[in-house]
Amino acid sequence: MTTLRPFWRYYGGKWRNAPHYPQPEHDTIVEPFAGAAGYSLRYAHKRVILIDANPKVAAIWRYLIATSAEDIRALPDIPEGGTVNDCDMPQEARWLAGFWCNGGSVAPGLSASAWSRDLGQDAHNWSGWGYKSRERVASQVGSIRHWRVIEGDYRDAPDIAATWHVDPPYSTKAGSYYPNQPDGFPALGEWCRTRRGLVMVCEQNGADWLDFQPIASFRSLESAHRPRRSSEVIWLNRSPVGWGVQQGLF
Repeated sequence: MTTLRPFWRYYGGKWRNAPHYPQPEHDTIVEPFAGAAGYSLRYAHKRVILIDANPKVAAIWRYLIATSAEDIRALPDIPEGGTVNDCDMPQEARWLAGFWCNGGSVAPGLSASAWSRDLGQDAHNWSGWGYKSRERVASQVGSIRHWRVIEGDYRDAPDIAATWHVDPPYSTKAGSYYPNQPDGFPALGEWCRTRRGLVMVCEQNGADWLDFQPIASFRSLESAHRPRRSSEVIWLNRSPVGWGVQQGLF
């Protein structure tokens, strides 16, 4: 099994939480709201299909899948006092660097946030000690060459039997920060019910557009510098063998 670390820190990312969700039961994983693909990164050897309506997110993934490790390592630091726009690199790389500058956000930044600057030699940065960030990305791009990216709505996903990790913007206030929103959660719920294979839908406590069950209270990855916890719930189209008992849900 190939487990990768996040290529960037994204608001609501599920990489840290992924071990608490059911393991994939199919050769293909589909993430209709891909973001930073925290679930798929835990099972990167699988055939992975990412769908995202955010053109910047989709473009970053296309760039990572197609770009060599050498080209990633050759990307420059952000100059002191400058922004990603001062760097001689592809636009997709600027967006990637922008997410490292403003970790845990819904949009890439232009320069290091105050929190990133305070980290100094930590890897969660792109300026000053950005080589650590680049090295993580460069060392992993070879493991996602077989991944596929679709820029579009969740309904653009192929109708196949797969493990579906559906992690839309929360219907609660926490989801209001995303620039791209589902056009209606009841419609999304009906769509989830019609998927074939193992379907898991992530939400926050208080959501009622599916029959969600509590799973755990997690520290939010995107707010590690401002610790807070999120009460997560899950909907499954069926209980994977042994998983519900282990989680105390069924």
